[in-house]
Amino acid sequence: MSDQRVLRPAPISGFPEWSPEIRSVELRWLDHIRVNFERYGFASVETPSVESLDVLLAKGETSQEVYTLHRLQEDPDDRSDARLGLHFDLTVPFARYVAQHFNELTFPFKRYQMQRVWRGERPQEGRFREFTQCDIDVINVDQVPLHFDAELPRIVHEVLSGLDLPAWTLYVNNRKVLQGFYEGLGIADPVAVIRAVDKLHKIGADAVREILVDRAGLTPEQAGRCLELAAVKGADASSVVAEVKRLGVASELLDQGLEELAFVLDSLADLPAGGVVADLSIARGLDYYTGTVYEASFDDDPGYGSICAGGRYEDLAGQFIRRSLPGVGISIGLTRIFAKLVAEGRIAPGRSCPTDVLVVLPSAERRDEALRTAALLRGRGINTEVYHQPAKLGKQVQYASRKGIPFVWFPPFEDGREHEVKDMAGGAQTTADPASWAPPAPAAQG
Repeated sequence: MSDQRVLRPAPISGFPEWSPEIRSVELRWLDHIRVNFERYGFASVETPSVESLDVLLAKGETSQEVYTLHRLQEDPDDRSDARLGLHFDLTVPFARYVAQHFNELTFPFKRYQMQRVWRGERPQEGRFREFTQCDIDVINVDQVPLHFDAELPRIVHEVLSGLDLPAWTLYVNNRKVLQGFYEGLGIADPVAVIRAVDKLHKIGADAVREILVDRAGLTPEQAGRCLELAAVKGADASSVVAEVKRLGVASELLDQGLEELAFVLDSLADLPAGGVVADLSIARGLDYYTGTVYEASFDDDPGYGSICAGGRYEDLAGQFIRRSLPGVGISIGLTRIFAKLVAEGRIAPGRSCPTDVLVVLPSAERRDEALRTAALLRGRGINTEVYHQPAKLGKQVQYASRKGIPFVWFPPFEDGREHEVKDMAGGAQTTADPASWAPPAPAAQG
């Protein structure tokens, strides 16, 4: 036996990986999301995993979350990687992409992006250091029509409703409502208040009140009014607007935000009850949001974290180009949703491999016949593999059984004999022609 030290394999915290049976389900989810995005005319884009730090840090307080890139054996004379980092979301790279390819794109540009992202935060339930996001964004020159603010949550509602999820709610707010209300109270730094209110669901009203008074410099009365606004919630646009008006704060920006919020709610009023709700405590802490903001969470576990989030940004791409390029986007946290359902046993495992048919290998001399049979089946769209070596038939059939392969194909063991196929579920074995045979359609569910 070798004296080489054996490394004991162990998972790395915050970097999930799935068995083939679970991964096959995740792939079906990705296909479902992709189909729904494309139904609304969104085109696929993929950006590099790495961006320059100047791009990643151009907006928002994210420096503590960015993984930087460097080689294990660095050349002290080559600093080309010194200002590179893994992207922490897909919105900032998308903004860079639009600016870089501005002259090649047709606006408004509607894109979807489904990639892994990386954040250097402490792993815990619902929080990972590597995870998959599924984003859709609309970006345009000078202005983005407001109806897109309503279209994106509609798409997400269709996506999530098509997955077998526990009950969830998509909450919507508008940063102009928050900022206008705070300005109407005479608050000098509305952004600091927005960041504090964004913590409301994590630390509670008393802790937020303390931050507002002790750190943001608000009076106790101002802090109380901010918390009153944060308590406003409802699905009916007119009721939500009336409740905010009753608080007695006035500003032009507040009126604009309420008008936009009401438009989004009215546009989504046909969705099932409870699907989309205005929640004026939703703030979204990232600095680049300027209008509509979204967050979705599970009804029975709101503390788990948002499963979907996003909003409107006025000039994120404009920082890379001398054009006004506002946008609105929303992101589905695929890994956060999927990991929770896996942990709770809510994901029914799929097949451990995609093979539809295993062609047995009668003998080394009959390998060519087996390969021709497999080629015929594959050419007709049937996923087929050939057993890897001559072996007893029982062993080959057992291999198919253990992998969950639904059919086993027996090519002729002798010249002049017919092909046969065995249905592993029912046990029936019948003659078949590889040029015309097709797997039976699944039985209808009663």
